[in-house]
Amino acid sequence: MANPSWPSLPALAALTASLLVLAVGLSFSHPPKARIPTTLDGPFRPVTVPFDLSLRGNAVDLPDNDPRVVRLVKGFEPEQISVTLSATYDSVWISWITGKSQIGYNIKPLDPKSVKSVVRYGKFRNPPTHEATGYSLVYSQLYPYVGLQNYTSGIIHHVRLTGLKPNTRYFYRCGDPSIPAMSDIHHFKTMPVPGPKSYPKRIAIVGDLGLTYNTTTTVGHLTSNDPDLMLLIGDVTYANLYLTNGTGSDCYSCTFADTPIHETYQPRWDYWGRFMQNLVSRVPIMVVEGNHEVEEQVENKTFVAYSSRFAFPSAESGSSSPMYYSFNAGGIHFIMLGAYTLFDKSSEQYRWLEQDLAKVDRSATPWLVATWHAPWYSTYVAHYREAECMRLEMEELLYSYGVDIVFSGHVHAYERSNRVYNYTLDPCGPVHITIGDGGNREKMAIQHADEPGLCPKPSADEYLGMCARNFTSGPAAGKFCWDQQPDYSAFRESSFGHGILEVKNETWALWTWYRNQDSEDNVGDQFYIVREPDRCLVPQVVESWPTDL
Repeated sequence: MANPSWPSLPALAALTASLLVLAVGLSFSHPPKARIPTTLDGPFRPVTVPFDLSLRGNAVDLPDNDPRVVRLVKGFEPEQISVTLSATYDSVWISWITGKSQIGYNIKPLDPKSVKSVVRYGKFRNPPTHEATGYSLVYSQLYPYVGLQNYTSGIIHHVRLTGLKPNTRYFYRCGDPSIPAMSDIHHFKTMPVPGPKSYPKRIAIVGDLGLTYNTTTTVGHLTSNDPDLMLLIGDVTYANLYLTNGTGSDCYSCTFADTPIHETYQPRWDYWGRFMQNLVSRVPIMVVEGNHEVEEQVENKTFVAYSSRFAFPSAESGSSSPMYYSFNAGGIHFIMLGAYTLFDKSSEQYRWLEQDLAKVDRSATPWLVATWHAPWYSTYVAHYREAECMRLEMEELLYSYGVDIVFSGHVHAYERSNRVYNYTLDPCGPVHITIGDGGNREKMAIQHADEPGLCPKPSADEYLGMCARNFTSGPAAGKFCWDQQPDYSAFRESSFGHGILEVKNETWALWTWYRNQDSEDNVGDQFYIVREPDRCLVPQVVESWPTDL
């Protein structure tokens, strides 16, 4: 990939003006109210929005008697229904749970074969014209210590629908028609076919969601933006902020330092699935793991709830693990990477990533978007440079294939970078966006590593390792932190919220960040990300794609 210097300001201004006019003409039936900045205007001078002290509270979990999280179905009727994309437009997964979960000292798992996994679906509400069957499972969260309660889930069902038409609404019911125990009628819409002018209208991006009253605001605002797809960049329920008896804390290690194992309260997963059903039973949700999904249990098993409750297009995308996979959404190829599994150059994940990138046809999917939980370019004290080992292993590969945007979570705040590669401003580097401000009970990150006296010391993470060292070049040479907001950090603010990505065509995409404290149509941050394929050369795969299905 090319690594040219930034253009002169006069040339940049002329180029920006001409391309902006072109993009607006292509993308809007009416011109926008005000000029929206683009990456062509960059690099931007760093901006920090002062923290609003009134926003520090209200990160309180919904209680177990909240009507939005209690079990309302009877017997083996389906609940916690969700839709997940497969790797291509013509297939989706439908998932749901039947039967009651159990928590206590003497639990008996349900038989997953006792209830069928059936989806009846079609293009019209009635009658359904197709039927698909899938598989079911039950998982348990077990602790080998006296006094800790064990958990076993309801029966989790996953059914893959195939042969679907692109950009088409389908109605469906799921369950077991022989009992009978079928759900109400739900619907979803498939993704467009790959192509340079074929995109979902709006993609919601959120991280570190949890299930607090702030979460409800985030999801409410997100739903009002009418997304076609939702990406959750790790840290789903925060069930691991609880003991098995249901006692919770904003800081597990602070409150429960003497527990023999990091406990969880698995019913929080069921609460979360019930709360989210209204949205994710019609809007496909794609999830990648975060550190709060580790959930260690007996025999050192980890990530069991995460890998059991969601369907993943791992096999369809050539991955052997639910921790990393890829999929297409129209002209966008998404790569969901695992920060909490092996990622070094000798790992299965790295080899899979090389193969996946080599197969991406940029004429069919011009946009290449990568996500993982722990950010590489966050300037907050919380988790500062924590994922440096992963960056050192993978950044060069992603850069060489021209990844356009990177989304991460983990840090409970919002931050947008300039185009950057290896801590250096680079017009061909991706824009990194930290969106870990979904609303969880651990509250927001508010301190910056470049503030006087706040530079943290390097620390090791069990999964991420410890590779961060003092900078060897640039303004922070010889130091672990900058003395001011780094030039690669364009904008940062500590507020809860979510983002919407709208890809307009093969070179222009609009990113908008919405803050929870604002009205639903107010914008916290907004700019165009502009691809420059003629300037930033990437490997090409020449293939054909459907144009009229």
